[in-house]
Amino acid sequence: MYKKTIYACFIGYIVQAIVNNFVPLLFLTFQSQYGIPLSQITFLITFNFAVQLVVDLLAAGFVDRIGYRAAALLAHLFAAAGLLLLSCLPEWMADPFAGILISVVIYAIGGGLLEVIISPIVESCPTDNKEAAMSLLHSFYCWGHVAVVLLSTLFFQLAGIGHWKYLAILWALVPLLNGMLFLKTPIAPVLPEGETGLTFQELLKNRVFWLLMLLMVCAGACEQAVSQWASAFAEAGLSISKTAGDLAGPMFFAVLMGAARAFYGKYGDKLDLIRFMKGSGILCLFCYLIISLAPVPFLNLLGCGLCGLSVGILWPGTFSLGSAGIRGGGTMMFAFFALAGDVGCSLGPTYVGGMMGLFHGNMKLGILLASLFPILLLAGLYSRITSRISH
Repeated sequence: MYKKTIYACFIGYIVQAIVNNFVPLLFLTFQSQYGIPLSQITFLITFNFAVQLVVDLLAAGFVDRIGYRAAALLAHLFAAAGLLLLSCLPEWMADPFAGILISVVIYAIGGGLLEVIISPIVESCPTDNKEAAMSLLHSFYCWGHVAVVLLSTLFFQLAGIGHWKYLAILWALVPLLNGMLFLKTPIAPVLPEGETGLTFQELLKNRVFWLLMLLMVCAGACEQAVSQWASAFAEAGLSISKTAGDLAGPMFFAVLMGAARAFYGKYGDKLDLIRFMKGSGILCLFCYLIISLAPVPFLNLLGCGLCGLSVGILWPGTFSLGSAGIRGGGTMMFAFFALAGDVGCSLGPTYVGGMMGLFHGNMKLGILLASLFPILLLAGLYSRITSRISH
């Protein structure tokens, strides 16, 4: 009965991958076509995640009021509208950058809403192993990332980069069609009938909640601190062009991250989640050391890819720990987890960049100092509070 719901949620994460990864492929095109400085264009990434952070925060207060179906429809509508406007608004406005920025704001609202609602919808579905289902769900963000990069690159090769607006329209069809799926798919109650979710004040008093918030920040930081620099390591390690590096580095990372999530999605019923997350955290720390200390550039690149494998379970695993350890967390809990994860996604690469600035652009030293994040993650996973969470 709920298979269509789960499939629609899988596609929902592909929509989020489109929202986050399509526009960065067009940065140089925007620069040449509209004469926008690259420093201004790269601000779009920060702005996209900033809007999603605000939506994460606000969604905790209104999603339960309007219902998950209405929230899902709105999320897909905003995502589609932003992508459609991207194809025309820069031409219609006197300032093309303002048109791009407005489009980003609109689709980022959709992306932020999706991040808050998709995981609890899947968690509420009656499945045999919720932890495995959650991991499989999050793997679709990785497959969506890979698909966006590969299919967009193929389109640009066949049709020419000058026709990127048609591709924006084609990508907009994905949220439009998936929104129609959410019109009819059954959505189970996130909380059992008669129960109400914890209030903000009750969550703040819960020590498990604060520990899991720390794990979410570390999960986002561990992931993005490396993935944002994977392209540079690919260029150095393989002596390839910037374009090829953009494909090889982030794609290698995303494929292995998706593989880790798919693996747990298939075999999670036979594995202990906390033990699996501890092993992943240790591997993550090891990868950071390979990236920063190995003297051979190819090993640095290999460390980037293996880091994708190591961080795969951290985000969905923490969501599952929250569901197991905090009864009645509901929408409020998932919204704050998404908020903490996004803070980590912004914090990780910013921290690495800041450390690089302090040490004359030394990228390896920046990654080495960012080992702080997997160390904090492991400290949280080995704490007594985590050991008391039952599955």
